[in-house]
Amino acid sequence: MQRHALTIALLCTLATACSTTSTTAERNEADGTGLIAPAPPPRATAENEAVSLDQVAVTGTHVAAKAMRQMAPASVAAAAPVIAPGGYWQPDNTEKYAAREDNPVQRTSEQPVSTFSVDVDTGSYANVRRMLRDGVRPPADAVRAEEFINYFDYGHPAPDSREKPFRVTTELAPAPWNAQRQLLMIGIKGYDVPKATLPPANLVFLIDTSGSMDQPNKLPLLKQAFAQLVPQLRAQDRVSIVVYAGSAGLVLPPTPGDRHGEILAALEQLQAGGSTNGGEGIRLAYAMARQAYAGNGVNRVILATDGDFNVGTIDQGALETLVGDQRKSGIALTTLGFGDGNYNDAMAEQLADVGDGNHAYIDTLQEAHKVLVEEMQSTLLTIARDVKIQLEFNPAEVAEYRLIGYENRVLRREDFANDKVDAGDIGAGHEVTALYELTPVGAGTQRLPALRYADVQARPVSTSGEVAHLRLRYKLPQATASRLIETPILRRDAKAQPGESMRFAAAVAAYADALRGGTQIEGWGWDDIARAARAAQGSDRWNQRAEFLQLIDAARNTVGGDETHRIGIAD
Repeated sequence: MQRHALTIALLCTLATACSTTSTTAERNEADGTGLIAPAPPPRATAENEAVSLDQVAVTGTHVAAKAMRQMAPASVAAAAPVIAPGGYWQPDNTEKYAAREDNPVQRTSEQPVSTFSVDVDTGSYANVRRMLRDGVRPPADAVRAEEFINYFDYGHPAPDSREKPFRVTTELAPAPWNAQRQLLMIGIKGYDVPKATLPPANLVFLIDTSGSMDQPNKLPLLKQAFAQLVPQLRAQDRVSIVVYAGSAGLVLPPTPGDRHGEILAALEQLQAGGSTNGGEGIRLAYAMARQAYAGNGVNRVILATDGDFNVGTIDQGALETLVGDQRKSGIALTTLGFGDGNYNDAMAEQLADVGDGNHAYIDTLQEAHKVLVEEMQSTLLTIARDVKIQLEFNPAEVAEYRLIGYENRVLRREDFANDKVDAGDIGAGHEVTALYELTPVGAGTQRLPALRYADVQARPVSTSGEVAHLRLRYKLPQATASRLIETPILRRDAKAQPGESMRFAAAVAAYADALRGGTQIEGWGWDDIARAARAAQGSDRWNQRAEFLQLIDAARNTVGGDETHRIGIAD
Protein backbone atom coordinates (compact mmCIF):
# COMPACT_ATOMS: atom_id res chain seq x y z
CA MET A 1 0.00 0.00 0.00
CA GLN A 2 2.81 2.37 0.84
CA ARG A 3 4.38 1.84 -2.60
CA HIS A 4 1.02 2.51 -4.30
CA ALA A 5 0.63 5.69 -2.28
CA LEU A 6 4.09 6.89 -3.29
CA THR A 7 3.38 6.07 -6.93
CA ILE A 8 0.12 8.03 -6.92
CA ALA A 9 1.79 10.99 -5.25
CA LEU A 10 4.64 10.90 -7.75
CA LEU A 11 2.24 10.78 -10.71
CA CYS A 12 0.31 13.74 -9.37
CA THR A 13 3.48 15.76 -8.88
CA LEU A 14 4.74 14.93 -12.38
CA ALA A 15 1.39 15.71 -13.98
CA THR A 16 1.25 19.14 -12.34
CA ALA A 17 4.83 19.93 -13.27
CA CYS A 18 4.35 18.73 -16.86
CA SER A 19 1.37 21.02 -17.27
CA THR A 20 3.35 24.01 -16.10
CA THR A 21 6.34 23.06 -18.25
CA SER A 22 4.15 22.74 -21.33
CA THR A 23 2.78 26.24 -20.82
CA THR A 24 6.26 27.60 -20.31
CA ALA A 25 7.55 25.91 -23.45
CA GLU A 26 4.70 27.44 -25.50
CA ARG A 27 5.57 30.93 -24.23
CA ASN A 28 9.25 30.51 -24.97
CA GLU A 29 8.83 28.86 -28.37
CA ALA A 30 6.65 31.74 -29.46
CA ASP A 31 9.56 34.04 -28.79
CA GLY A 32 12.03 31.60 -30.33
CA THR A 33 15.18 33.06 -28.83
CA GLY A 34 15.02 31.82 -25.26
CA LEU A 35 15.05 35.36 -23.88
CA ILE A 36 11.65 35.16 -22.16
CA ALA A 37 11.95 33.95 -18.59
CA PRO A 38 10.08 30.68 -17.96
CA ALA A 39 7.02 30.67 -15.75
CA PRO A 40 7.83 29.68 -12.17
CA PRO A 41 7.19 26.03 -11.28
CA PRO A 42 4.41 25.13 -8.83
CA ARG A 43 5.57 25.64 -5.30
CA ALA A 44 6.55 22.30 -3.79
CA THR A 45 5.95 21.54 -0.17
CA ALA A 46 8.54 19.69 1.83
CA GLU A 47 6.28 16.65 1.81
CA ASN A 48 5.56 16.34 -1.91
CA GLU A 49 9.15 17.30 -2.82
CA ALA A 50 10.41 14.45 -0.67
CA VAL A 51 8.03 12.06 -2.41
CA SER A 52 8.79 13.31 -5.93
CA LEU A 53 12.56 13.42 -5.63
CA ASP A 54 14.00 11.53 -2.69
CA GLN A 55 11.91 8.43 -3.34
CA VAL A 56 12.95 8.18 -6.99
CA ALA A 57 15.07 5.17 -7.98
CA VAL A 58 16.65 5.44 -11.42
CA THR A 59 17.74 2.45 -13.49
CA GLY A 60 18.79 2.09 -17.10
CA THR A 61 19.70 5.76 -17.45
CA HIS A 62 22.60 8.14 -17.00
CA VAL A 63 20.77 10.37 -14.50
CA ALA A 64 21.44 9.42 -10.90
CA ALA A 65 19.12 10.01 -7.95
CA LYS A 66 21.74 12.29 -6.44
CA ALA A 67 21.59 14.55 -9.48
CA MET A 68 17.79 14.43 -9.47
CA ARG A 69 17.65 15.81 -5.94
CA GLN A 70 19.53 18.88 -7.17
CA MET A 71 16.89 19.72 -9.78
CA ALA A 72 13.72 21.74 -9.34
CA PRO A 73 10.39 19.90 -9.89
CA ALA A 74 9.85 21.67 -13.22
CA SER A 75 13.21 20.40 -14.47
CA VAL A 76 12.27 16.86 -13.52
CA ALA A 77 9.03 17.15 -15.45
CA ALA A 78 10.83 18.47 -18.50
CA ALA A 79 12.72 15.19 -18.85
CA ALA A 80 9.84 13.33 -20.54
CA PRO A 81 9.08 11.02 -17.61
CA VAL A 82 8.26 7.36 -17.99
CA ILE A 83 6.79 5.37 -15.14
CA ALA A 84 8.65 2.08 -15.03
CA PRO A 85 7.35 -1.12 -13.42
CA GLY A 86 7.14 -0.65 -9.67
CA GLY A 87 6.25 3.04 -9.96
CA TYR A 88 9.77 4.41 -10.49
CA TRP A 89 10.42 7.55 -12.50
CA GLN A 90 12.69 6.92 -15.52
CA PRO A 91 13.59 9.65 -18.04
CA ASP A 92 14.36 8.79 -21.63
CA ASN A 93 18.00 8.75 -22.61
CA THR A 94 18.94 9.92 -26.08
CA GLU A 95 22.67 10.50 -25.65
CA LYS A 96 24.63 9.68 -28.81
CA TYR A 97 28.17 8.33 -29.14
CA ALA A 98 29.95 7.33 -32.32
CA ALA A 99 30.58 3.59 -32.48
CA ARG A 100 34.24 2.63 -32.42
CA GLU A 101 36.41 -0.46 -32.25
CA ASP A 102 39.82 -0.52 -30.57
CA ASN A 103 42.74 -0.32 -32.97
CA PRO A 104 43.81 -3.87 -33.87
CA VAL A 105 47.19 -5.43 -33.26
CA GLN A 106 49.20 -5.16 -36.47
CA ARG A 107 51.87 -7.59 -37.65
CA THR A 108 54.78 -5.37 -38.66
CA SER A 109 55.85 -7.55 -41.56
CA GLU A 110 52.38 -7.09 -43.09
CA GLN A 111 51.62 -3.48 -42.11
CA PRO A 112 54.76 -1.60 -41.04
CA VAL A 113 53.29 1.92 -41.33
CA SER A 114 50.86 3.60 -38.93
CA THR A 115 49.46 7.09 -39.68
CA PHE A 116 47.12 9.28 -37.64
CA SER A 117 46.09 12.86 -36.96
CA VAL A 118 46.87 14.51 -33.62
CA ASP A 119 44.02 15.21 -31.20
CA VAL A 120 43.86 17.76 -28.38
CA ASP A 121 40.25 17.11 -27.33
CA THR A 122 39.49 16.23 -23.72
CA GLY A 123 35.68 16.06 -23.73
CA SER A 124 35.48 12.28 -23.34
CA TYR A 125 37.34 12.29 -20.02
CA ALA A 126 35.19 14.99 -18.40
CA ASN A 127 31.96 13.45 -19.70
CA VAL A 128 32.84 10.01 -18.34
CA ARG A 129 33.86 11.63 -15.06
CA ARG A 130 30.35 13.09 -14.83
CA MET A 131 28.81 9.65 -15.30
CA LEU A 132 31.03 7.98 -12.72
CA ARG A 133 30.28 10.67 -10.15
CA ASP A 134 26.60 9.97 -10.70
CA GLY A 135 27.16 6.24 -10.16
CA VAL A 136 26.64 5.43 -13.83
CA ARG A 137 28.45 2.89 -15.96
CA PRO A 138 29.69 4.78 -19.05
CA PRO A 139 28.91 3.27 -22.44
CA ALA A 140 32.06 1.93 -24.05
CA ASP A 141 31.78 4.28 -27.02
CA ALA A 142 31.87 7.30 -24.70
CA VAL A 143 35.45 6.35 -23.78
CA ARG A 144 38.15 7.66 -26.12
CA ALA A 145 41.55 6.65 -24.78
CA GLU A 146 43.49 9.48 -26.44
CA GLU A 147 41.26 12.09 -24.80
CA PHE A 148 41.80 10.46 -21.42
CA ILE A 149 45.56 10.47 -21.94
CA ASN A 150 45.65 14.04 -23.27
CA TYR A 151 43.61 15.37 -20.36
CA PHE A 152 46.82 15.37 -18.31
CA ASP A 153 50.08 17.28 -18.60
CA TYR A 154 53.21 15.10 -18.86
CA GLY A 155 55.84 17.80 -18.93
CA HIS A 156 57.06 17.19 -22.48
CA PRO A 157 59.97 19.58 -23.24
CA ALA A 158 59.10 22.72 -25.17
CA PRO A 159 60.94 23.95 -28.28
CA ASP A 160 64.03 26.06 -27.74
CA SER A 161 62.81 28.87 -29.98
CA ARG A 162 59.79 30.01 -31.98
CA GLU A 163 61.49 29.08 -35.26
CA LYS A 164 59.87 25.66 -34.93
CA PRO A 165 56.34 25.72 -33.48
CA PHE A 166 56.75 22.58 -31.40
CA ARG A 167 59.16 19.90 -30.25
CA VAL A 168 58.75 16.14 -30.67
CA THR A 169 60.17 13.69 -28.13
CA THR A 170 59.92 9.93 -27.67
CA GLU A 171 60.41 7.44 -24.84
CA LEU A 172 60.75 3.66 -25.21
CA ALA A 173 60.60 1.38 -22.16
CA PRO A 174 59.07 -1.91 -20.95
CA ALA A 175 55.28 -1.83 -20.77
CA PRO A 176 54.23 -1.60 -17.08
CA TRP A 177 51.66 -4.38 -17.51
CA ASN A 178 53.99 -6.76 -19.37
CA ALA A 179 57.77 -6.42 -19.23
CA GLN A 180 58.08 -8.63 -22.34
CA ARG A 181 56.47 -5.88 -24.37
CA GLN A 182 57.43 -2.24 -24.81
CA LEU A 183 55.59 1.04 -24.61
CA LEU A 184 56.48 3.87 -26.96
CA MET A 185 55.39 7.36 -25.87
CA ILE A 186 55.39 10.21 -28.37
CA GLY A 187 55.20 13.71 -26.93
CA ILE A 188 54.55 16.96 -28.78
CA LYS A 189 54.81 20.31 -27.03
CA GLY A 190 53.90 23.60 -28.68
CA TYR A 191 55.72 26.81 -27.90
CA ASP A 192 53.96 29.09 -25.47
CA VAL A 193 53.49 32.82 -25.87
CA PRO A 194 52.84 35.55 -23.30
CA LYS A 195 49.18 36.43 -23.01
CA ALA A 196 49.94 40.07 -23.73
CA THR A 197 51.26 39.16 -27.17
CA LEU A 198 48.18 37.22 -28.30
CA PRO A 199 46.64 38.65 -31.48
CA PRO A 200 43.14 40.16 -31.39
CA ALA A 201 40.37 37.59 -30.91
CA ASN A 202 37.01 37.73 -32.65
CA LEU A 203 34.80 35.35 -30.68
CA VAL A 204 31.17 34.42 -31.20
CA PHE A 205 29.45 32.63 -28.31
CA LEU A 206 26.80 30.42 -29.91
CA ILE A 207 24.61 29.29 -27.03
CA ASP A 208 21.85 26.71 -26.99
CA THR A 209 18.86 28.16 -25.11
CA SER A 210 16.36 25.43 -25.98
CA GLY A 211 13.97 24.08 -23.35
CA SER A 212 16.20 21.12 -22.51
CA MET A 213 18.86 23.54 -21.26
CA ASP A 214 16.67 24.47 -18.29
CA GLN A 215 18.59 22.33 -15.79
CA PRO A 216 21.24 23.34 -13.23
CA ASN A 217 24.07 21.55 -15.05
CA LYS A 218 23.17 23.12 -18.40
CA LEU A 219 22.35 26.80 -19.03
CA PRO A 220 23.04 28.04 -15.46
CA LEU A 221 26.43 26.28 -15.47
CA LEU A 222 27.08 27.52 -19.01
CA LYS A 223 26.48 31.13 -17.98
CA GLN A 224 28.83 30.80 -15.01
CA ALA A 225 31.42 29.12 -17.23
CA PHE A 226 31.46 31.88 -19.86
CA ALA A 227 31.47 34.50 -17.09
CA GLN A 228 34.92 33.18 -16.10
CA LEU A 229 36.22 33.86 -19.61
CA VAL A 230 34.94 37.45 -19.85
CA PRO A 231 37.53 39.08 -17.51
CA GLN A 232 40.29 37.69 -19.77
CA LEU A 233 39.04 39.66 -22.78
CA ARG A 234 40.81 42.82 -23.94
CA ALA A 235 39.87 46.03 -25.75
CA GLN A 236 41.24 44.70 -29.06
CA ASP A 237 39.03 41.60 -28.83
CA ARG A 238 35.47 41.42 -30.13
CA VAL A 239 32.65 39.32 -28.67
CA SER A 240 29.23 38.49 -30.09
CA ILE A 241 26.50 36.36 -28.51
CA VAL A 242 24.07 34.37 -30.64
CA VAL A 243 21.42 32.09 -29.15
CA TYR A 244 19.23 29.48 -30.73
CA ALA A 245 16.02 27.78 -29.68
CA GLY A 246 12.96 27.66 -31.97
CA SER A 247 14.77 30.29 -34.01
CA ALA A 248 18.12 32.03 -33.79
CA GLY A 249 18.62 35.45 -32.25
CA LEU A 250 21.37 38.01 -31.81
CA VAL A 251 21.78 38.92 -28.14
CA LEU A 252 25.01 40.91 -28.42
CA PRO A 253 26.43 42.33 -31.66
CA PRO A 254 30.24 42.48 -32.03
CA THR A 255 31.36 44.31 -28.88
CA PRO A 256 34.82 45.33 -27.61
CA GLY A 257 36.11 42.72 -25.20
CA ASP A 258 36.87 45.17 -22.40
CA ARG A 259 33.18 46.00 -21.97
CA HIS A 260 32.95 43.27 -19.38
CA GLY A 261 29.80 44.50 -17.70
CA GLU A 262 27.89 44.71 -20.97
CA ILE A 263 28.95 41.20 -21.98
CA LEU A 264 28.12 39.72 -18.57
CA ALA A 265 24.70 41.42 -18.58
CA ALA A 266 23.92 39.90 -21.98
CA LEU A 267 24.86 36.45 -20.67
CA GLU A 268 22.84 36.85 -17.51
CA GLN A 269 19.57 37.59 -19.34
CA LEU A 270 19.57 34.28 -21.19
CA GLN A 271 16.71 31.91 -20.39
CA ALA A 272 15.87 28.47 -21.75
CA GLY A 273 12.84 27.56 -23.82
CA GLY A 274 11.78 26.19 -27.21
CA SER A 275 13.12 23.57 -29.61
CA THR A 276 16.67 23.43 -30.96
CA ASN A 277 17.28 25.15 -34.31
CA GLY A 278 21.03 24.69 -34.25
CA GLY A 279 21.49 24.97 -38.01
CA GLU A 280 20.03 28.48 -38.13
CA GLY A 281 22.07 29.44 -35.07
CA ILE A 282 25.33 28.34 -36.67
CA ARG A 283 24.61 30.35 -39.82
CA LEU A 284 23.90 33.51 -37.80
CA ALA A 285 27.01 32.94 -35.66
CA TYR A 286 29.23 32.69 -38.73
CA ALA A 287 27.61 35.84 -40.14
CA MET A 288 28.62 37.70 -36.96
CA ALA A 289 32.12 36.23 -37.16
CA ARG A 290 32.47 37.48 -40.73
CA GLN A 291 31.15 40.92 -39.78
CA ALA A 292 33.84 41.39 -37.10
CA TYR A 293 36.52 39.38 -38.90
CA ALA A 294 40.03 40.00 -37.56
CA GLY A 295 42.38 39.83 -40.52
CA ASN A 296 45.50 39.34 -38.44
CA GLY A 297 43.83 37.74 -35.46
CA VAL A 298 41.82 34.80 -34.19
CA ASN A 299 38.31 34.15 -35.51
CA ARG A 300 36.36 31.46 -33.70
CA VAL A 301 32.79 30.37 -32.99
CA ILE A 302 32.36 28.69 -29.58
CA LEU A 303 29.30 26.46 -29.67
CA ALA A 304 27.88 25.49 -26.26
CA THR A 305 25.05 22.95 -26.25
CA ASP A 306 23.58 19.92 -24.52
CA GLY A 307 22.38 17.92 -27.47
CA ASP A 308 20.81 17.45 -30.86
CA PHE A 309 19.62 19.99 -33.38
CA ASN A 310 15.98 19.06 -33.92
CA VAL A 311 14.78 21.96 -36.09
CA GLY A 312 16.21 23.39 -39.31
CA THR A 313 19.49 21.99 -40.64
CA ILE A 314 19.73 18.70 -38.77
CA ASP A 315 21.64 16.47 -41.17
CA GLN A 316 25.12 16.04 -39.70
CA GLY A 317 26.72 15.85 -43.13
CA ALA A 318 25.21 19.22 -44.09
CA LEU A 319 26.42 20.75 -40.84
CA GLU A 320 29.92 19.39 -41.38
CA THR A 321 29.97 20.87 -44.89
CA LEU A 322 28.88 24.25 -43.55
CA VAL A 323 31.51 24.20 -40.80
CA GLY A 324 34.22 22.97 -43.18
CA ASP A 325 33.51 25.77 -45.66
CA GLN A 326 33.81 28.38 -42.91
CA ARG A 327 37.04 26.80 -41.69
CA LYS A 328 38.54 27.40 -45.12
CA SER A 329 37.63 31.08 -44.80
CA GLY A 330 39.54 31.37 -41.54
CA ILE A 331 36.78 30.88 -38.93
CA ALA A 332 37.31 27.94 -36.58
CA LEU A 333 34.74 26.16 -34.41
CA THR A 334 35.13 24.97 -30.82
CA THR A 335 32.37 22.90 -29.19
CA LEU A 336 31.56 22.71 -25.48
CA GLY A 337 29.21 20.04 -24.17
CA PHE A 338 26.94 20.51 -21.16
CA GLY A 339 24.51 18.38 -19.22
CA ASP A 340 23.12 14.93 -19.79
CA GLY A 341 20.12 13.07 -21.12
CA ASN A 342 20.22 14.23 -24.74
CA TYR A 343 23.93 15.00 -25.09
CA ASN A 344 25.12 14.38 -28.65
CA ASP A 345 28.81 13.68 -28.14
CA ALA A 346 29.24 12.26 -31.64
CA MET A 347 28.11 15.47 -33.34
CA ALA A 348 29.94 17.83 -30.97
CA GLU A 349 33.24 16.02 -31.45
CA GLN A 350 32.96 15.71 -35.22
CA LEU A 351 31.94 19.34 -35.79
CA ALA A 352 34.96 20.50 -33.79
CA ASP A 353 37.23 18.23 -35.84
CA VAL A 354 35.88 19.56 -39.12
CA GLY A 355 36.04 23.13 -37.82
CA ASP A 356 39.75 23.03 -36.90
CA GLY A 357 38.74 23.43 -33.28
CA ASN A 358 38.66 21.36 -30.15
CA HIS A 359 35.92 19.69 -28.14
CA ALA A 360 35.59 19.86 -24.37
CA TYR A 361 32.88 18.90 -21.91
CA ILE A 362 32.02 21.15 -18.95
CA ASP A 363 30.69 19.29 -15.92
CA THR A 364 31.89 21.61 -13.14
CA LEU A 365 33.03 25.20 -12.60
CA GLN A 366 36.52 23.82 -12.06
CA GLU A 367 36.46 22.27 -15.54
CA ALA A 368 35.12 25.54 -16.94
CA HIS A 369 38.10 27.37 -15.44
CA LYS A 370 40.50 24.77 -16.89
CA VAL A 371 39.02 25.00 -20.39
CA LEU A 372 38.04 28.66 -20.65
CA VAL A 373 40.75 30.32 -18.56
CA GLU A 374 43.85 28.14 -18.17
CA GLU A 375 43.73 26.61 -21.66
CA MET A 376 41.98 29.35 -23.64
CA GLN A 377 45.31 30.76 -24.82
CA SER A 378 46.09 27.39 -26.42
CA THR A 379 42.61 27.23 -27.89
CA LEU A 380 42.74 30.69 -29.42
CA LEU A 381 46.23 30.79 -30.94
CA THR A 382 46.87 28.01 -33.47
CA ILE A 383 50.59 27.55 -34.07
CA ALA A 384 50.45 24.50 -36.39
CA ARG A 385 47.71 23.13 -38.62
CA ASP A 386 47.03 19.70 -40.09
CA VAL A 387 49.50 17.92 -37.84
CA LYS A 388 49.98 14.27 -38.84
CA ILE A 389 52.16 11.56 -37.35
CA GLN A 390 53.49 8.53 -39.20
CA LEU A 391 55.47 5.66 -37.67
CA GLU A 392 57.28 3.11 -39.82
CA PHE A 393 58.24 0.15 -37.64
CA ASN A 394 61.26 -1.99 -38.37
CA PRO A 395 60.08 -5.61 -38.81
CA ALA A 396 63.52 -6.83 -37.72
CA GLU A 397 62.94 -5.22 -34.30
CA VAL A 398 59.17 -5.06 -33.84
CA ALA A 399 56.99 -8.12 -34.39
CA GLU A 400 53.67 -6.43 -33.58
CA TYR A 401 52.36 -3.02 -32.57
CA ARG A 402 49.10 -1.38 -31.55
CA LEU A 403 48.19 2.31 -31.43
CA ILE A 404 46.29 3.08 -28.20
CA GLY A 405 43.30 5.27 -29.01
CA TYR A 406 42.97 7.70 -31.93
CA GLU A 407 40.58 5.28 -33.65
CA ASN A 408 38.68 8.04 -35.44
CA ARG A 409 41.92 9.87 -36.26
CA VAL A 410 43.59 7.07 -38.21
CA LEU A 411 44.62 8.15 -41.70
CA ARG A 412 45.48 6.23 -44.83
CA ARG A 413 49.15 5.91 -45.59
CA GLU A 414 48.89 8.14 -48.65
CA ASP A 415 47.09 10.85 -46.65
CA PHE A 416 50.27 11.70 -44.77
CA ALA A 417 51.92 13.56 -47.66
CA ASN A 418 48.65 14.89 -49.10
CA ASP A 419 48.39 18.51 -47.96
CA LYS A 420 44.73 18.65 -48.93
CA VAL A 421 43.80 16.11 -46.24
CA ASP A 422 42.66 17.86 -43.06
CA ALA A 423 44.15 16.88 -39.70
CA GLY A 424 44.35 18.17 -36.13
CA ASP A 425 45.72 21.53 -35.04
CA ILE A 426 48.01 22.46 -32.16
CA GLY A 427 47.65 25.66 -30.17
CA ALA A 428 50.22 27.69 -28.24
CA GLY A 429 51.48 25.64 -25.30
CA HIS A 430 49.39 22.62 -26.30
CA GLU A 431 50.69 19.17 -25.45
CA VAL A 432 49.84 15.99 -27.35
CA THR A 433 50.69 12.46 -26.17
CA ALA A 434 50.34 9.17 -28.04
CA LEU A 435 51.16 5.62 -26.93
CA TYR A 436 52.03 2.50 -28.91
CA GLU A 437 52.32 -0.97 -27.40
CA LEU A 438 55.09 -2.94 -29.13
CA THR A 439 56.03 -6.63 -29.13
CA PRO A 440 59.75 -6.98 -29.83
CA VAL A 441 60.95 -9.70 -32.17
CA GLY A 442 61.81 -12.82 -30.17
CA ALA A 443 59.86 -11.76 -27.07
CA GLY A 444 57.49 -14.71 -27.42
CA THR A 445 54.45 -12.62 -26.45
CA GLN A 446 52.89 -12.14 -29.87
CA ARG A 447 49.13 -11.90 -29.92
CA LEU A 448 48.67 -12.90 -33.55
CA PRO A 449 49.08 -16.58 -34.43
CA ALA A 450 51.92 -17.58 -36.71
CA LEU A 451 51.11 -17.72 -40.41
CA ARG A 452 51.16 -21.17 -41.95
CA TYR A 453 52.74 -20.04 -45.20
CA ALA A 454 55.06 -17.31 -43.94
CA ASP A 455 58.53 -17.36 -45.44
CA VAL A 456 60.63 -17.81 -42.33
CA GLN A 457 63.86 -17.59 -44.31
CA ALA A 458 62.91 -14.09 -45.46
CA ARG A 459 62.80 -12.71 -41.91
CA PRO A 460 64.91 -9.53 -41.88
CA VAL A 461 67.95 -9.13 -39.67
CA SER A 462 68.34 -5.88 -37.75
CA THR A 463 71.55 -3.99 -38.53
CA SER A 464 70.55 -0.36 -38.09
CA GLY A 465 69.41 -0.57 -34.50
CA GLU A 466 66.29 1.43 -35.43
CA VAL A 467 63.06 0.33 -33.79
CA ALA A 468 61.02 2.75 -35.87
CA HIS A 469 61.23 5.93 -37.89
CA LEU A 470 58.94 8.80 -36.92
CA ARG A 471 57.75 11.37 -39.44
CA LEU A 472 55.62 14.39 -38.61
CA ARG A 473 54.02 16.85 -41.00
CA TYR A 474 52.51 20.22 -40.14
CA LYS A 475 51.59 23.54 -41.72
CA LEU A 476 52.24 26.97 -40.32
CA PRO A 477 48.94 28.79 -39.69
CA GLN A 478 48.86 30.72 -42.98
CA ALA A 479 50.73 28.18 -45.13
CA THR A 480 49.31 25.78 -47.70
CA ALA A 481 52.35 23.50 -47.95
CA SER A 482 53.41 21.24 -45.08
CA ARG A 483 56.80 20.87 -43.43
CA LEU A 484 58.39 17.56 -42.48
CA ILE A 485 60.14 16.53 -39.27
CA GLU A 486 61.86 13.13 -39.09
CA THR A 487 63.55 11.31 -36.26
CA PRO A 488 64.66 7.68 -35.75
CA ILE A 489 63.74 5.74 -32.63
CA LEU A 490 66.77 3.70 -31.64
CA ARG A 491 67.02 0.48 -29.67
CA ARG A 492 69.96 1.83 -27.68
CA ASP A 493 67.81 4.71 -26.35
CA ALA A 494 65.32 2.35 -24.70
CA LYS A 495 65.11 2.79 -20.92
CA ALA A 496 65.34 -0.06 -18.44
CA GLN A 497 62.26 1.29 -16.67
CA PRO A 498 59.57 3.78 -17.80
CA GLY A 499 59.75 7.28 -16.39
CA GLU A 500 57.10 8.79 -14.15
CA SER A 501 55.19 10.47 -16.97
CA MET A 502 55.05 7.29 -19.04
CA ARG A 503 53.91 5.26 -16.03
CA PHE A 504 51.06 7.67 -15.32
CA ALA A 505 50.06 7.78 -19.00
CA ALA A 506 50.09 3.97 -19.02
CA ALA A 507 47.79 3.90 -15.98
CA VAL A 508 45.37 6.27 -17.74
CA ALA A 509 45.44 4.11 -20.88
CA ALA A 510 44.73 0.99 -18.81
CA TYR A 511 41.89 2.79 -17.03
CA ALA A 512 40.30 3.72 -20.36
CA ASP A 513 40.66 0.13 -21.56
CA ALA A 514 39.03 -1.21 -18.39
CA LEU A 515 36.08 1.15 -18.89
CA ARG A 516 35.73 -0.12 -22.46
CA GLY A 517 35.65 -3.75 -21.34
CA GLY A 518 39.26 -4.55 -20.50
CA THR A 519 40.22 -6.52 -23.61
CA GLN A 520 43.59 -4.94 -24.49
CA ILE A 521 45.63 -4.52 -21.30
CA GLU A 522 46.40 -8.07 -20.24
CA GLY A 523 46.82 -9.03 -16.60
CA TRP A 524 45.96 -5.68 -15.02
CA GLY A 525 42.94 -5.13 -12.80
CA TRP A 526 41.66 -2.09 -10.92
CA ASP A 527 44.15 -2.60 -8.09
CA ASP A 528 47.05 -2.59 -10.55
CA ILE A 529 45.78 0.56 -12.27
CA ALA A 530 45.34 2.37 -8.94
CA ARG A 531 48.75 1.25 -7.69
CA ALA A 532 50.49 2.41 -10.87
CA ALA A 533 48.73 5.79 -10.89
CA ARG A 534 49.44 6.39 -7.21
CA ALA A 535 53.13 5.59 -7.62
CA ALA A 536 53.41 8.02 -10.56
CA GLN A 537 51.26 10.82 -9.16
CA GLY A 538 54.23 13.21 -9.03
CA SER A 539 53.68 16.96 -9.15
CA ASP A 540 49.95 17.63 -9.18
CA ARG A 541 49.43 21.38 -9.17
CA TRP A 542 45.73 21.26 -9.98
CA ASN A 543 44.95 17.99 -8.11
CA GLN A 544 43.91 16.37 -11.38
CA ARG A 545 45.90 13.21 -10.71
CA ALA A 546 44.51 12.94 -7.19
CA GLU A 547 41.03 13.24 -8.67
CA PHE A 548 41.92 10.50 -11.16
CA LEU A 549 42.69 8.15 -8.26
CA GLN A 550 39.21 8.83 -6.90
CA LEU A 551 37.71 8.09 -10.31
CA ILE A 552 39.49 4.73 -10.39
CA ASP A 553 37.63 3.79 -7.21
CA ALA A 554 34.38 5.11 -8.65
CA ALA A 555 34.91 3.08 -11.83
CA ARG A 556 35.74 -0.03 -9.80
CA ASN A 557 32.43 0.31 -7.92
CA THR A 558 30.40 1.14 -11.03
CA VAL A 559 31.87 -1.20 -13.64
CA GLY A 560 33.04 -4.04 -11.45
CA GLY A 561 30.83 -3.58 -8.41
CA ASP A 562 27.42 -4.73 -7.29
CA GLU A 563 24.78 -5.11 -10.00
CA THR A 564 22.70 -2.33 -8.44
CA HIS A 565 25.34 0.11 -9.65
CA ARG A 566 25.33 -1.09 -13.25
CA ILE A 567 22.80 1.40 -14.56
CA GLY A 568 24.54 2.95 -17.56
CA ILE A 569 23.00 3.13 -21.02
CA ALA A 570 25.52 0.62 -22.34
CA ASP A 571 24.09 -2.24 -20.25
